[in-house]
Amino acid sequence: MPSPLQSTTSVAVLGCGLIGESWSALFLAHGLDVVAWDPDDGVLSALPERVEPLLAQLRALGPVSDRPGRLSVAPSAAAAVGNAGWIQENAPEKTAVKHALYAEVEAAAPPDAVIASSTSSLTWTDLAAGVTRRDRFITAHPFNPPHLMPLVELFAADERTLGRAESFYRSLGRVTVALKKDAVGHIANRLASALWREAVNIVAEGIADVGDVDAALVHGPGLRWSVIGAHMAYHLGGGPGGMAHYLDHLGPSQERRWATLGTPGLTPEVRRLLIDGIAQEAAGRSIATLEAERDRGLMLALAARRKAEEGENP
Repeated sequence: MPSPLQSTTSVAVLGCGLIGESWSALFLAHGLDVVAWDPDDGVLSALPERVEPLLAQLRALGPVSDRPGRLSVAPSAAAAVGNAGWIQENAPEKTAVKHALYAEVEAAAPPDAVIASSTSSLTWTDLAAGVTRRDRFITAHPFNPPHLMPLVELFAADERTLGRAESFYRSLGRVTVALKKDAVGHIANRLASALWREAVNIVAEGIADVGDVDAALVHGPGLRWSVIGAHMAYHLGGGPGGMAHYLDHLGPSQERRWATLGTPGLTPEVRRLLIDGIAQEAAGRSIATLEAERDRGLMLALAARRKAEEGENP
């Protein structure tokens, strides 16, 4: 049986903003041909130039395909999907916009092509209302930037399509998780939103400044979470007795902390605290500089993880 990458040689990328360009680089690095479309001609024409540094990052991480894929652009969404085995949709988070795009795509795409939405805030149920063939439609939410961050969160109503998606993304070196039921924000964004809510609350309540909140996360639980998840961290926090011991002995203290967590509103005053605080933390660095620093850190972390995994499996 051919691998998912052998059976899917052409991918259509619809929407070529930050997420679309990152997906494009990942697909190209693994030898897949990409046909891209965006309603903004300027965004589309600049895509090859914007993808090149992302490909350089992937080559630095290695290994990638011996034969990089070919990138081409299409004048319409219908033209982009005409020969696609996989369709990665990255349109704005507006249901009506996505539904209109799906109608055009379904009329032109091969019957066995999977339509995967990169949506971060809309649910499969929201989006599938605009799809005729729901059995081939999935939500496939990546973490930004998709070419570096391994996570892809999946939901599909059809088990066969979910299996195809898991195989496809894993062939690209991604780590997939499947939701058991449709949920706003999937898994990771729900967790991230819960944490940021308390991070905002700490600032709003005057407990700590923006920079110190970020430093506490990066050098504390964030570092640990890059190795083990929240449940496993508390399991280990229970010592030899594990989770059962933790819940018996420290569960009440956890509940006391939960009871003090806040639900801040983004009032003008809180917004000003966040804007001023992040300006102080950024210390004059531009968005482009901060993104580059983030990506360098991610690449170092990924390289270290790969080296550790290779050491475990020589």
